[in-house]
Amino acid sequence: MLQNMGLQKQLRTGTDAPRWVGTIALAVAVGVAYFLTAQLGRALLTDPEGLAVFWLGSGVAVGILVALGGGAQVAVVAGVIGASLAINLLSGTSILRAVAFAICNASEALLAAWLIKRWSGPTFRLDKLRHVVALFVAAGVAPAVASAGSAVAMTLLGPSTAPVFSIWRVWFAADALGIISTAPLLIGIGAVVRDAPSWRELLEGTLAVLVIVVTHGIALTLLAGPWSLITPASFLVPPLLWLGYRYRPEFAAVAAFAIAVTIVWTTTHAIGRYGDLSQPIDIRIVAAQVSILGITLAALGLASLFAERQQNEARLQEALTAGEVMAFEWDLRTGLSERSENTSQILGVRLRPDASDFMARIHPDDWAHFQAHVRGVCPDRPSYSTRFRFIRPDGREVWLEETARAEFDAEGNCLRFNGLTRDITRRKHGEERRNLLAAELDHRVKNVLARVAAVFTNTRRRSETMDEFVKALHGRIQSMAAAHALLSQSRWSGVCLTDLIRHQLAPYTTDANTTIDGPDVVLTSAETQAVAMVVHELVTNAAKHGALSSPDGRVSVSWEDRAGADAAAILTVTWRELGGPPIAAPVPSGYGLSLIRDLIPHELGGTVDLIFPPDGACCKIVIPLKRK
Repeated sequence: MLQNMGLQKQLRTGTDAPRWVGTIALAVAVGVAYFLTAQLGRALLTDPEGLAVFWLGSGVAVGILVALGGGAQVAVVAGVIGASLAINLLSGTSILRAVAFAICNASEALLAAWLIKRWSGPTFRLDKLRHVVALFVAAGVAPAVASAGSAVAMTLLGPSTAPVFSIWRVWFAADALGIISTAPLLIGIGAVVRDAPSWRELLEGTLAVLVIVVTHGIALTLLAGPWSLITPASFLVPPLLWLGYRYRPEFAAVAAFAIAVTIVWTTTHAIGRYGDLSQPIDIRIVAAQVSILGITLAALGLASLFAERQQNEARLQEALTAGEVMAFEWDLRTGLSERSENTSQILGVRLRPDASDFMARIHPDDWAHFQAHVRGVCPDRPSYSTRFRFIRPDGREVWLEETARAEFDAEGNCLRFNGLTRDITRRKHGEERRNLLAAELDHRVKNVLARVAAVFTNTRRRSETMDEFVKALHGRIQSMAAAHALLSQSRWSGVCLTDLIRHQLAPYTTDANTTIDGPDVVLTSAETQAVAMVVHELVTNAAKHGALSSPDGRVSVSWEDRAGADAAAILTVTWRELGGPPIAAPVPSGYGLSLIRDLIPHELGGTVDLIFPPDGACCKIVIPLKRK
């Protein structure tokens, strides 16, 4: 069959060999398999119909069609027709009846495969209960139709003393059981080829199948006396449950086929329970057919149910893990708590079943709050929702949000809680950051508004005309805006002093009249805003009255960053003007000079020494820097 998979690939691609070569090869393989399995069934024929009571060949044709898809229809039909003709002609059947039977057999396979595809979709899977049910239904519908045609052909095309319904019943049962027992095996082989299990799973599954087959063989051959009243199939229930739960459904299909072949063989050759010659042959055949049907239905049904449940549990665990959610059930009568598998991943600890193990790790400050919610449930208010901190073994605190619903008995006593616990640590930290940012923003906005108000008031007070007021106010607000722009670019993490000085000097200076020198120093937001306003006033004063008002004037700004007596960083900035108009003493004091002298000491705790010698203004600013 594995070779057939490769042949089917050739049929579809047509790249490794001509299409007709692959079709012929597959047809021959199908015909041989159909012929051999049919010979096993023909070893036991009914009287007077002369029909096989077990026809595993029908399952061979259907299984290959489902496993390989519609591209194998021509090869499968050719193989089935060829094998059917050979079987019937070798047994002495007339040519007309042989042709009719061959057509019915091929039509049965096509109809069954079409029904399975229609009801289960393009890909049949043994791990889907709906697909398995579709297989069983198709195994009933297709043989029923094909058996009717065969019964009519047998009655009309040759001498037959058996009633039409009797012929239909025997033919239908043989073909239906053949499809049910054999088709899943071939479909499972196709699934294994597409998605091979691990070597360990393959070895363990094979051993499990052998155990089941041996157990069934013992039950068939060795049990006697009172034990013979118990159907041997009953011994298969525990191992079939184990096989379906532990391994892929393909192993259940192998086990069901092996058991079916064992039953057919022992019935045909009068071995064991189904070969008890003291019982009429009709009774033994019906018992064997019922056993095959029951065992196959149980094996495939249980395997698909377990597979679907495991898939659903895996999807649920993935969803819970992705959403950082834990499901739990807390039984108040026993004190035991069961939580989903992702609990240890989220909480960093494998909790014991005892609910007290979880509650012992609730933060002490949140314990009373948590207990109040739990104890507050009642039949009128059966749910609670609360937030609390959980202490992991590594000491880290995890914020949890728990929502649960209680179940009560007839007297109103709380029996258990079922609920969900969500890890909201990131959300909680996000809320804390937003609150901190909101508070910081509120503080900064208030400071900016207060500073703007002060600048507005003092500028208006010291301005003699409206034009002078507007120009001075605009310059100072633009200075503040430039400082804020630099802070925004760095997300308020700090501004390089060099960039700040260059931005303030940019409107009035060039490389020819300005010298800027100093190490890299990063100012905090408060330092940036204060230094920016002071430098702006120095620049404005130099542009109006000092060195920047003369073509020959120059401005030099330098600074150094050194450790103070207490090891704190001290920033010293020196502003020096040369080549400007001579300064005549005394220099009138305005708002700008007051801001230069008072702002740094007031906001940063530094000092400012501003003097006006005749050759140009000089300002020395000393600031104690804040470092993280």
